Amino acid sequence: MQTITDIGTLIVSTPETCGGRPRIAGHRITVHNIAIDFNAGMKPEEIVAQRPQLMLAQVYAALAYYYANKEVIDTEIAAEIEEYDRLEAEYTAKRQ
Repeated sequence: MQTITDIGTLIVSTPETCGGRPRIAGHRITVHNIAIDFNAGMKPEEIVAQRPQLMLAQVYAALAYYYANKEVIDTEIAAEIEEYDRLEAEYTAKRQ
């Protein structure tokens, strides 16, 4: 008989891992990582192909978490991109 997986166990958040961001249990792959890939046009099956250590159910759980908290996660992702762009511009200016 097949065992049943409680989907509530697929996403975890611990302060000492990945800055406390929600992540796939047993991995350092955050919901943010999955959301970025998905928003870039990757299908869940493609995400699993790129990250074969994951199961499709884990990717869908991350996407469900993302959509349940979309506004907050999108804001955090945008802030990360903005900070990256700022640091890159600062680094480029120093090299010139």
